Amino acid sequence: MSIFYLIVFPGFIFFFVFSLLCEYIDRKLTARLQSRVGPPFYQPWADFIKLMSKEDLVPEKASRRIFTALPIVGVAAVVTAFIYIPLWSVNSIYPFTGDIVVVIYLLTLPTLILFLMGWYSTNVFGTVGASRAVTQLFAYEVPFLLALLAPVLITGEWSLSSVVSYQVDHIWLFCYLPLAFIVAIIALAGKLERVPFDSPHAGEEILGGPLAEYSGARLALIHLMTDMELVAGSALIVTLFLGGFDYIGANPGFGGAVVGFIVFLAKTLLIVFILSCIKAAFARIRIEQMVNMCMRWLVPIVVIQLLIIVGLKFGGVL
Repeated sequence: MSIFYLIVFPGFIFFFVFSLLCEYIDRKLTARLQSRVGPPFYQPWADFIKLMSKEDLVPEKASRRIFTALPIVGVAAVVTAFIYIPLWSVNSIYPFTGDIVVVIYLLTLPTLILFLMGWYSTNVFGTVGASRAVTQLFAYEVPFLLALLAPVLITGEWSLSSVVSYQVDHIWLFCYLPLAFIVAIIALAGKLERVPFDSPHAGEEILGGPLAEYSGARLALIHLMTDMELVAGSALIVTLFLGGFDYIGANPGFGGAVVGFIVFLAKTLLIVFILSCIKAAFARIRIEQMVNMCMRWLVPIVVIQLLIIVGLKFGGVL
C-alpha cells in the first residue's frame, strides 16, 4: 500500500495528472479574462510529451550531473510535500507532529533549485535570473511563513491533521484570519514566480532566467515542478484556512470521504482561480518593488493579524 500511495494515489501519478489539469485551467482562465481563446484541454499534456521527446542539451562548462539532478530533486520535493497534506479525512497518509514545518521546507526547495539551475548554467541570463530568484525568496518567504503561523497560534498545534481537526470541530480559520489568508495567497504568487512577480524568468529581459539553458526532458520536469508547486501550495492554504476536506454535513464513512476529497479539490481549484485572476489583472513589477511591497505592506499586515490573535487568545475569546 505504501508503494501504491507514493506512486499511484495520492502520489506521483494522480499528482501529475491533476497538476497538468490545473495548468490547463490556469491558462484557460487567464486567457478568457484577457479576452483570448486559450489552449485546448490537452495542451499541457501535449507540451510535456513534446518536451520529453526534444533534444536535451547541456552547456559545455556546466556539470551534467547537477544539471540533470536538480529538476528531479525539485519534482521529488514537491511530490513529498503533497503526500503529507490531508486530502479526504483529518489525517494524511503519513501524519506526524511538525509536518507543517516539513511541508513548508519542501515547498521552499524549488526556489533554491531554480537558483542553482541558473547559477550552474554558466549563462549570464541564468545568473541574473538566479540572483533575482533568491532575492525574491527573502522577500516573500517572511510574510508567507508568518501567514501560515497564524493557524498554528490559534490551534496550538504544528500538525496539519490537528489544524484540520480544529476546523472540523469549530469553524474554518479563514473566518478568524482573513488578513493572513490574503497575505498567504499573495506570497504564494511570489513563491510561484507568477505575474506580477515573474522577474526571475522575464522572457523579454533575461530570456527565461534560470531556464535559459534548459531544454528537452529537463525543461519538461521543471515545468512539471512548477505546476505541482502550484497545486501543493494551494492545497496547503486550503488545509490551513479553508478546513481541508470539511463541508456541511460531512460524515466519516466511505461516501463522506469521497465527497470530502471532491470538495478538497474544488477548494484547491478556487485558490488556482484567485491566482489566475491576479495573473491576468497585473503587469510585471520590478524586483525592488517586489521586495518593498513584501516588507512594507505584507509583513506589517500579517503581524497585525498575529497580534490580534494573540490578544484574543489572552482575552479568552479563542
